[in-house]
Amino acid sequence: MSSIGAISSGSSYADYGKIASGKKIQSAADGAAELSIVEKEDAQVRGLNAGAKNIGSAQDMLKVADGAMEGITDYLQRIRELAVQASNTAVVTDSDRANIQMEIDQLKQGISDIASQTTFNTKPLLDGSNTEFQIATNADGASMAVSTADATLAALGIADFDVTGNFDIADIDKALETVSAARSSAGAQSNALEYAYNYNTDASLNTTAAKSRLEDLDIPQAISEQKKQETLQEYALFMQKKKQEEEQNKLHAMFA
Repeated sequence: MSSIGAISSGSSYADYGKIASGKKIQSAADGAAELSIVEKEDAQVRGLNAGAKNIGSAQDMLKVADGAMEGITDYLQRIRELAVQASNTAVVTDSDRANIQMEIDQLKQGISDIASQTTFNTKPLLDGSNTEFQIATNADGASMAVSTADATLAALGIADFDVTGNFDIADIDKALETVSAARSSAGAQSNALEYAYNYNTDASLNTTAAKSRLEDLDIPQAISEQKKQETLQEYALFMQKKKQEEEQNKLHAMFA
């Protein structure tokens, strides 16, 4: 009787632990194969979620770079406008061109400042020192490359642009094309990252559902089963006690 009671008590405690945690697999004793699968699925879910966070950060980085290049575009458009004005030799004097160049130099300095100061988590994005970044997007740590542009004056080909001498407005047009191409690339890369993000979130959701089906406990059913086992144990103890009483009554009758 004592051994049966001990086993029943241990089983009861284990069942209560499962109900309290909501998990039917708490240790290898509850199913070694199932536990191994659950742990692998858990690692997969965590990896997918981490990849999704990395993708979100990469998208934010591209937005920062695109916003900065939008500012550079505005500067270039103003420089082009001034260059067209300086081309009007019938009206504009050398002194006027010198004044125009002063504004152009300020605009060029603005472009240079954007290129050197645009960063994401302290990493420069547009000064040419970091033009490619590896983003860990997959659950297994595999990555995809994301690139940003070199937006320095030298890279844009306008470091020496000066309307007081010989100049070509086509140089500004080429710089505008370079920046526009870089912004288009950033947009395309952001879209690709969005697809990867959607895949990660969907895969994480589906893997979590599969893990839940294997690991999670059907609590109403478990409680019902627990009550049933408790009732059976109480009945078994009652019958054992009744049998003991009958045997004791027989002994008393023999020696009476």
